[in-house]
Amino acid sequence: MIESQIKDRLTAIVGAENYDDSKAGRLVYSYDATPNFQAMPDAVVSPRDAQEIAGIIKICNSSNIPIVPRGSGTNLCAGTCPTEGGIVLLFRHMNRVLEIDEENLTVTVQPGAITLDMINQVEARGLFYPPDPSSMKISTIGGNINENSGGLRGLKYGVTRDYVIGLEAVLANGDIIKTGGKLAKDVAGYDFTRLFVGSEGTLGIITEATLKLIPLPETKKTMLALYQDLEAAAKSVSKIISQKIIPATLEFLDQPTLKVVEDFAQIGLPTDVQAVLLIEQDGPLEVVERDMQKMAEICKVKGAISVQVAQSEAEAEALRTARRAALSALARLKPTTILEDATVPRSEIAKMVKAINEISHKYGLSICTFGHAGDGNLHPTCPADARDHDEMERVEKAFEEIFIKAIELGGTITGEHGVGVMKAPYLELKLGQEGIAAMKAVKNALDPNNILNPGKVFAKDSRKRVVVTK
Repeated sequence: MIESQIKDRLTAIVGAENYDDSKAGRLVYSYDATPNFQAMPDAVVSPRDAQEIAGIIKICNSSNIPIVPRGSGTNLCAGTCPTEGGIVLLFRHMNRVLEIDEENLTVTVQPGAITLDMINQVEARGLFYPPDPSSMKISTIGGNINENSGGLRGLKYGVTRDYVIGLEAVLANGDIIKTGGKLAKDVAGYDFTRLFVGSEGTLGIITEATLKLIPLPETKKTMLALYQDLEAAAKSVSKIISQKIIPATLEFLDQPTLKVVEDFAQIGLPTDVQAVLLIEQDGPLEVVERDMQKMAEICKVKGAISVQVAQSEAEAEALRTARRAALSALARLKPTTILEDATVPRSEIAKMVKAINEISHKYGLSICTFGHAGDGNLHPTCPADARDHDEMERVEKAFEEIFIKAIELGGTITGEHGVGVMKAPYLELKLGQEGIAAMKAVKNALDPNNILNPGKVFAKDSRKRVVVTK
């Protein structure tokens, strides 16, 4: 627990109303969206600005008290689970869109701003912020930046990293730094902006972000291609890209996922096919119509049994919403839902999907696969029950084989979910010992006392998913 004198110093900074060490208050922030991880923080603190955060960090750094920055807790890598206790830092007072600059095409926001709220404000001005994580209705910009979140539009537009051009952050010693800005070009010094994006709160606390915007696309169209052959669907993806067409969205759902999503959404998705591709293009009307026609022809040539174009925006939005609801739908099947995001080159998608199916049969598990086929980011998802220890052991072994297979195919262990605690044991598979050592050197330089989100990214001994209690 936090010593009384330290508590007094912290409450002097934020006010007693913004310091909560009650059991109920701490319990709420003892877990995030990641299954099977829970640890009680010692206190929950809600600062109002960067200066207050700097004061909090100075106290914690001198007393070796861990600090875990937290948005809405929607991450799936246990990145905001306070596994070593300490303070959970909330941004409920720092949740505003500070400025939409139409001349420089930027938006400046605080870390607690809800992603979709910001997107709606931006689009009302005819501008566009493309990153669209499935959790965007509740996820925060600060969380998106810490995890370098992706989304359905990642193939054409990239991920969060590609839109963060300036940051304000507080370092572990309490210094406040600013990186980048509203500049189209800036090569002055090290690129700390990109270093902080995806660092999962282990290098500094982000207190403000300047994000790049682009003009809102003129129009968009959506279609659904149906397949009785998984490999045919995968080959369609590769062929579309090889023909120099970059769709805004190119999503894959296998039959087990389709059945569950349709039962959940009830919008008339076909459940008698082996896979579907959800394809969307945006831009000028003539370009969209041309690309949609070409992609429909490619899908048919590669074995699609049907290609259906959405007849209205309402129908298209229903398809997008159903895809975003895949995790929620699968979570209804069993008490514990393990969702991962192994990523491979697009050309290897068919091999990866086949390997996932073989691994699921090997371990007697049901693994549904969906994801961003256009950028090779697949989400194998396993409904399970944490109370069944034998089943959880098989889940662990299955996903370890999936990660190893992804690396063999030239891929990675995570495309957008982050490392956190979940992927930390597997990070060396991707980076090697030398890569891990280089990362640790950066961490030790910026946070020598290891107070910023400790226990994340860098692995401890075990590869088990366990409930951590304190």
